[in-house]
Amino acid sequence: MSILTPNRAEAVAALADPQRRELYRLATERPIGRDEAAAALGMPRSTAAVNLDRLAEAGLLTVSYERRSGRTGPGAGRPAKLYRAADAELAATVPERHYELAGELLAAAAAEADERGVPVRDALDAEAFAAGAAIGAGCADLEAALTLCGYAPRAKGAVSADGTEDAASAADLVLENCPFHALATRHTALICGANLELVRGLATATGDQRTPALVPAAGRCCVEIRQSAG
Repeated sequence: MSILTPNRAEAVAALADPQRRELYRLATERPIGRDEAAAALGMPRSTAAVNLDRLAEAGLLTVSYERRSGRTGPGAGRPAKLYRAADAELAATVPERHYELAGELLAAAAAEADERGVPVRDALDAEAFAAGAAIGAGCADLEAALTLCGYAPRAKGAVSADGTEDAASAADLVLENCPFHALATRHTALICGANLELVRGLATATGDQRTPALVPAAGRCCVEIRQSAG
């Protein structure tokens, strides 16, 4: 399992349509074909096909092909296209959050602290750095890694969502979104410390020479990316 679950808000949007919700429900019960789906819901086959393919494109359904007649060889006919609900979990939050990653890090830190007799906070920082390094290793650069994690990086001086310019900031990049917002609000020192280590891991793995720094600010992540001195 990937250490970071992709945010899939578009998959949830695909279920906003009542017909797609019913098709998805059928596909959670058993593999269904286009003819069967159309008959079950009383819709044209073409409508069922379009909606089933839309759900598959969103990652909610998987597709397979099967000859349901039991016949094989010449004259057996074309295999039917079957749709089944995907096994993979989908997460969708707006703004983007990654509480599944926070939970994984906290659980791993608790186990490590218990096994080695070290403070939980030290274990959490180490786990967060390692997670950042693992995620960053698959990214082209730090900005891509930050975006993948949901931080919404913005260059210093760029126009923010409220239309103001952040030209006075000492940061090279500010992070407009906190992927762990609710936890950081309730457990600020613990979560923000881990947040910093996660971003440090991203920077290290991507070879970025800038320095992540803990700079709490209202309405955005507590971490900024600054040009290294010298």
